[in-house]
Amino acid sequence: MGDEFLGERRRVLEDSFFAQRDRELMEKLRQQVKADALSDACGIRNPAVIESLVNANISPETITALTLVPLIAVAWADGKIAAEERDAFWSATEAAGIEAGSICRQLLDAWLTEAPGPELVTAWKAYIQALAASASSAAVETLRNDVLDHARRIAAAAGGILGVGSISKSEKAVIDDLASAFSS
Repeated sequence: MGDEFLGERRRVLEDSFFAQRDRELMEKLRQQVKADALSDACGIRNPAVIESLVNANISPETITALTLVPLIAVAWADGKIAAEERDAFWSATEAAGIEAGSICRQLLDAWLTEAPGPELVTAWKAYIQALAASASSAAVETLRNDVLDHARRIAAAAGGILGVGSISKSEKAVIDDLASAFSS
């Protein structure tokens, strides 16, 4: 009975050890998958920035919303959406990995048809402010630059000579308002 008892205890110890190791490895795998999906969703490739966003529990869905809500706000800044803005918007969504026919694409299509209410931008700004308080400054700065660069491209798409280079006063005001959320 002594050897049998000792053998059983050894198996329990080994199983416990390897089960804990398996859980740790699975958690590392989940974090890596989340980091890869987040990087794909937002286009940020800096591992430290992605790690900071993962640690702040930012999901790929959240990062998609964080990057697209400003584009919608800028596109509607003049009260209408020009064909060039619509084309630039769809290019940005494709770059974000939003596929035609997806629920997200249907929602965005509805927002391009009818402007969402102001509560969407209000919620976006509140989230950005909370994120700025919890994520690394490098992550927030990278996200800020990415979001505002895309917003400026949407704004410039319909302006100027032959649709290049000019941002209207109302679009600039929206971009400035979005930028202020990152520093509040």
